[in-house]
Amino acid sequence: MLIKYLNKISKKYASKWLVLLFDIAIVVAMFFIAHIIRYNFTLKFDYLKLINQIPYVALIAAISLIAVGTYKGVVRFTGFKDIVNIIIGANILATILICITFLSRKFVGQDSVFSISGSIVYIHLLLNILFLVGSKLFIKSIYNYITQDFQSVSNILIFGAGNSGMLTYDAIVNDTKNGLEVVGFIDDDEQKIGKKINLLKVYKIDSIDEKFIKKHNVEEVIISIQNIDPTRLLQITGNLFSLGLKVKIVPPVQNWIDGDLSVGQIKEVKIEDLLGRDPINIKNPDLEDQYDNKVILITGAAGSIGSEIARKASLYNFKKLILVDNAESALYDIQQEFRQQGLQNIEAIVADVRNKTRIDQIFNLYKPKMVFHAAAYKHVPLMENNPFEAVSVNIGGTKNVADIAVKHGVDKFVLISTDKAVNPTNVMGATKRIAELYVTCLKGKGETKFITTRFGNVLGSNGSVIPLFKKQIEKGGPLTVTHKEITRYFMTIPEACQLVLEAAAMGNGGEIFVFDMGEPIKIFNLATNMIILSGLRYPEDIDIKITGLRPGEKIYEELLADGENTKKTYHDKIMIAKSRNVDIESVENQINDLTSVGTLTQPLEIVASIKKLIPEYVSNNSTYEVLDSKK
Repeated sequence: MLIKYLNKISKKYASKWLVLLFDIAIVVAMFFIAHIIRYNFTLKFDYLKLINQIPYVALIAAISLIAVGTYKGVVRFTGFKDIVNIIIGANILATILICITFLSRKFVGQDSVFSISGSIVYIHLLLNILFLVGSKLFIKSIYNYITQDFQSVSNILIFGAGNSGMLTYDAIVNDTKNGLEVVGFIDDDEQKIGKKINLLKVYKIDSIDEKFIKKHNVEEVIISIQNIDPTRLLQITGNLFSLGLKVKIVPPVQNWIDGDLSVGQIKEVKIEDLLGRDPINIKNPDLEDQYDNKVILITGAAGSIGSEIARKASLYNFKKLILVDNAESALYDIQQEFRQQGLQNIEAIVADVRNKTRIDQIFNLYKPKMVFHAAAYKHVPLMENNPFEAVSVNIGGTKNVADIAVKHGVDKFVLISTDKAVNPTNVMGATKRIAELYVTCLKGKGETKFITTRFGNVLGSNGSVIPLFKKQIEKGGPLTVTHKEITRYFMTIPEACQLVLEAAAMGNGGEIFVFDMGEPIKIFNLATNMIILSGLRYPEDIDIKITGLRPGEKIYEELLADGENTKKTYHDKIMIAKSRNVDIESVENQINDLTSVGTLTQPLEIVASIKKLIPEYVSNNSTYEVLDSKK
């Protein structure tokens, strides 16, 4: 009953004036005790003089403590800076007492009521520091005990005994409602192992075993190392997951809110943390000028990339944001997301990029100045079996939007392409390459600047391997990988969209932007990493099944086609592909012929026309390989 009452009281904050009175009472009490200590724990001192001195000691104490503001702090959150303030306040009090004593002895006499023995002043100073600090820390510990009494406490370890680890420790200790209790640190530095920090021992990761976990009742580990190598991170998480521990990671310092870390920012390790490269971060003040007071139109706005481009664009001072897609449910979701954020001047329009009249109507009505063309069919196996649809959307849709952009004098048109367009081995990649060629042919035809951005695979996008693996893990496996050696470039959706926005800002028309994506990642390794991140083991808990390459799929992806090289831009991660020269008139005629094919045209005939346009297109593991044998 008492604990419940105290728990209720603990939710209230004490008045700052009550805190000041409490501190003054301690100072007065310590003044009395200082006399007792000075006179060898006897009462052989002048009581009357002591009683007369107490009011002015209390007054000086009030002035000193108010001067440093110790009474303004919330006692339950007392920290290092509060302790320093208390020490400063106690020293100010002692200094004033010494000064008054000196002056009173000089001008009034030795027996003046303001004259205090120097030894008493120094004893009083030490007692004040000890008891003022001690009382604050005692109240803080009582508060923590009361608040934790009704919540479960999880014992945790912090991996990293450096500066970041200390900041993480402080964030956890100061947040009394998180239910976390730090029981130790882990570090790779041999010089730190075995030593203690804040009375907590630093352990080597090899010493963290099942016996240790059981003894200390450890439930999770927080990794607090800035710029940790992804390979090392994977090793650490693998070891900890195998012990049944939860693993979380502290975000980079630049992501801390107002430069301070809060417990809520510490998140579970994600697959993005194990990509094996540093994330791409782009900061360009010119972006604000690019989008300021502009009407921005995004096709494929309901898709993974299109919707993220819309989110990024919504952060700027746009005039109107037009979201175009033919997937009504997904488009409705992104529309509602913006409405819940209270964003104005956003129009969601259900339309198909293949319908030229409809797209022209939209451009005529809203008059966009920036166009991001993300609408496309992207699934390789599906497009391999449906080449007419791939041509009609990826080529025909792009042609429609691009032509209308020129007609209406759009400032910039950004085409979202793919690394599968490079030396394509499938219909999807080949049609995207033709889309690239078409917008290249439009350079100089009107005011519109055409810019192409070429991506690798995007983590978490619709059709990405990551959601597939997650579903397979939830079902107990196995994870399916088409080939043990298959590799892909990976990036996150925010990274991809940062590149799109940057390309729109720096592009002058006709460029194909690619960027340094680091080393490609083996899908097989990605699968094993995801199993580990799920707290399971490969192959004991979940196996990986090799299913064989799908039609049109190749083992390695590329970012540059044969005959292309790159030149640098002002951003070290972003490059411009120098494309080979093409016969614009011939290419345009062939594209016009290709987009005019009817639905009854045989797939083999359609693909033959595509191969004629893209000589580097060589089918792989596909029925269309027969066309390559005729070359």
